[in-house]
Amino acid sequence: MIQEWQRSEYSISTDVNQLDLTVIHQFLANTYWAKDIPFTVLQHSIQNSLVFGLYKDKQQIGFGRVITDYSTFAYIADVFVLESFRGEGLGKWLIETIISHPELRGLRRWLLVTKDAHELYQKVSFNEIKNPSRFMEIVDLDVYKKTFN
Repeated sequence: MIQEWQRSEYSISTDVNQLDLTVIHQFLANTYWAKDIPFTVLQHSIQNSLVFGLYKDKQQIGFGRVITDYSTFAYIADVFVLESFRGEGLGKWLIETIISHPELRGLRRWLLVTKDAHELYQKVSFNEIKNPSRFMEIVDLDVYKKTFN
């Protein structure tokens, strides 16, 4: 079910058809976490996530997505607000909207990874992992080059 939230001229929507994939791709392909992401990979990731588009009027100015089983776990990914719209509390509003989404209530664990936005996420109750040794990962930063060239 599509959900929408409004704050003056800004809105957040879970309508995947409203997303401007060009804006999202241009931003993410230049980040440390999704550097050079192929457009087709972005499309596929969006198809398999609960998405949150942030808009000023109808212009895409931010984005975030959630990978979840809707029962126990959610991973927040690809969150951004375009630089020219930062400093207005829109990132915090986007995260608050995501974690209060009706279909995500009652989850046991939320997870995200950030290099430089700890302060933002701490404002909405995220904390550093208490037992990081329990977490394991596989990281392949060259996967796009190996798979899509």
